[in-house]
Amino acid sequence: MKVLPYGDRGLLVELADTDAVVRCVALIRSGPATSGLVADVVPGARTVLVVARAGVPIDLLRAVVPDEKDLMCGESPGHQGPPPAEVVIPVRYDGPDLERVAGLTGLTEAEVVAAHTGTPWRVAFGGFAPGFAYLVGGDPRLQVPRREQPRTTVPAGAVGLAGEFSGIYPRSSPGGWQLVGRTDRALWDLDRDPPALLGAGVTVRFEEVP
Repeated sequence: MKVLPYGDRGLLVELADTDAVVRCVALIRSGPATSGLVADVVPGARTVLVVARAGVPIDLLRAVVPDEKDLMCGESPGHQGPPPAEVVIPVRYDGPDLERVAGLTGLTEAEVVAAHTGTPWRVAFGGFAPGFAYLVGGDPRLQVPRREQPRTTVPAGAVGLAGEFSGIYPRSSPGGWQLVGRTDRALWDLDRDPPALLGAGVTVRFEEVP
């Protein structure tokens, strides 16, 4: 773990993996001093950017960054907050790669669906496109490689798997994830506040629908 200055109002926390990022963001956002010191928390795959409110010295901002002991435990005294929000995503599991995912994992197609819906996921960070969320914490049996040949077009709402992540394409775009289903939920809506349905830290539960 490293904490580096990032401009005159930020700290960049470098971490070992995405699990550590999720724990770090949760601890910062639930910390008692966060609301008075922090303007924004921006998670990445291996980093967390902490931006100070105007006029807050960087040395004071360091107080909200958890130490390695807190990250190992996942929580610490004074870092208790409300449970994360949960979003239910209804999915039709008829994706073009469902059979391939079953073959890669050694599961049946029904078992792939059961694994994807049976364990809650959590938003680690966003990226790739507005509204796209990288979800972690699912059933480890579902870890599969990206497609060797990406598709030139993936439809909006497609639900995919790649490595340790699951994700939902917010709009039609190229993509190389293994597609197992599709949802009608809008992941990005400028008329909604906030526009992104899935913010960092949100718990996501997939639900099979006909």
